[in-house]
Amino acid sequence: MKVTAPARSADAGAKVAICRWKALVLVFGLWLPLLNARATEPATAAAETARLNSWLNASYEEELRQSPMQLTSLGRKTGYAEIDDFSEAGELAEYRLLEQSVAELRRTFDYEKLTPEGRISYDFWIYRLQVFKERLPFLRHHYQFTSEWGVHSYLPEFLINLHSVDTEQEMVDYIARVRASARALRQSLQRAQVAAAEGIRPPRFAYESVIDVAGKVITGVPFNADSNTDAPLWADANSKITSLLTRGLINATTAQTLRKQTRAALNESLLPAYRELIAWLQRDLPNTNVTAQGATSLPNGKAFYDYCLAYYTTTDMSATEIHALGLAEVARIRGEVQQIMKSLGFEGTVKDFFRFIRTDQQFYFGNDDTGREAYIEQSRQFINGMKARLPEYFGILPNAELVVKRVEPFMEQDGMSPFYQDGTADATRPGTYYLHLSDMSALNRTDLETTAYHEAIPGHHMQSAIALEQRELPLFRSDIWYSAYGEGWALYAEYLAREMGAFSDPYNDVGRLNGELFRAVRLVVDTGLHALGWSEQEAVDYMLANTAMPEVYIRAEIRRYLSDPGQATSYKVGMLKLLALREQANSALGDSFDIRGFHDAVLGGGSLPLPILEQRINIWISNQRPANLPGPPPSVD
Repeated sequence: MKVTAPARSADAGAKVAICRWKALVLVFGLWLPLLNARATEPATAAAETARLNSWLNASYEEELRQSPMQLTSLGRKTGYAEIDDFSEAGELAEYRLLEQSVAELRRTFDYEKLTPEGRISYDFWIYRLQVFKERLPFLRHHYQFTSEWGVHSYLPEFLINLHSVDTEQEMVDYIARVRASARALRQSLQRAQVAAAEGIRPPRFAYESVIDVAGKVITGVPFNADSNTDAPLWADANSKITSLLTRGLINATTAQTLRKQTRAALNESLLPAYRELIAWLQRDLPNTNVTAQGATSLPNGKAFYDYCLAYYTTTDMSATEIHALGLAEVARIRGEVQQIMKSLGFEGTVKDFFRFIRTDQQFYFGNDDTGREAYIEQSRQFINGMKARLPEYFGILPNAELVVKRVEPFMEQDGMSPFYQDGTADATRPGTYYLHLSDMSALNRTDLETTAYHEAIPGHHMQSAIALEQRELPLFRSDIWYSAYGEGWALYAEYLAREMGAFSDPYNDVGRLNGELFRAVRLVVDTGLHALGWSEQEAVDYMLANTAMPEVYIRAEIRRYLSDPGQATSYKVGMLKLLALREQANSALGDSFDIRGFHDAVLGGGSLPLPILEQRINIWISNQRPANLPGPPPSVD
């Protein structure tokens, strides 16, 4: 899973909405690049596209100025003392800015004069506005605080991991951001209160989790003077100040002053805001549902869930279609599991086999620091082994380094999914694969290899790093991320790793199939929870019967789906689309098909909505097609 910042706009990954693209296909001529690729003189098209790219970069820079935190995540230090506006008014202002830019785009550029790649950028920019427009009726439906995300956990995580300090001024900026974080926290709290007044609340377990995490942020010195431990932000600030002092960048007097200012910012600004959040959650807790309910229980819930599915899958598939697809995929993958069971000599049903893997202690590391370090080290070994195989399957390789580490203690939760966080385009900050290791009984060894490929290489790290490093693309195409593409690629990467020679241990190959089965099961349980009236326990029971995942992990996963309707469907839908596009290319090109070229075409264009990715792959196929194979490639259903 790739984690992004809490929702601010239509580009904020898993926290926003999307349109149905078919209307735009008709309006903007999605397939024109294939029919008219040579309609414009190459030199003229290149010049016009260069002009478009310059305009897109300038327009996106204007957007980025509204998000100093996103600038920081990109490795820049502009607006380094500022925190984003998390209010509803701020989000609407972003919509108006994008609306104005799309109007200017249409006035300024002739679609027919662009190169095929330029047309993709043009279409994509307009697509973003339609995404945002679809979101507007549901601004209050997306929960502000859950066990998975929210500014209560993101703000300290951002300051600790993304706000680097190499000068005295950057530490002063850090302190300013601590103070400004209180305002951001109150903005999100106000939005949660407005939503609650309209009958929109996350389930009770989300409130309980947020209270717990928020409490950990403000526990320890300097909030509790008698504590034996430092609060996370105080420990981080002290570390950064000490580093400046050690490097001779400040003197002892300045260090003392910075610590005093940090202590004041934490106690005077941040502490009251966190206390307000915790107090409100505790007061409102009795109004939440003890028994978690799906999206359709919310006001206008059916329309909201339809919109979530459209956003996360970037398709117009209905809940009924996705549910049926999930059932079919579950049956198919279970058949592959049965074949491995037979090869291993296991007697019993698939359910028996899964119970064996779930419960036998040979499939777990020790629930201690030795076991945790062994899990991390084994993950690194699999990743390093995969790196050596990459040149056979990819032409474009990432430059950015990757770090595997345990998540910060204040964020760590039993059974929570691992996740990936982007590095920077200049490789000054590596990509990071984070693991929740507090309860090792939630981490089955047969899943370890699969998860390493999903989160790291050739999964999220490879996809994100290559996108960030594409200098010829407009910046927004390297920066914006869509779940169906990103998670679809990461799941495809698990499948690809098998083709690349990984999974020599048959039990790890069962883990791979279990991972794919897990994503197929998600299609069933997400639609079951949010469209078919399933209870939380029904979803847990179905997942236990059809995967080998530990129960503690499954229960955490189901709660994640309840908190973020539709997101869990993006993985399998995206993977299947990538496999269909690969088969289309292979069929169209025959002996001319090059797997490296296909992967470069997929990864070299940034994180694209699936219909626009298909547009790009069709262009690639057309360009690769031998002279004796005329005609456009067949479409993918």
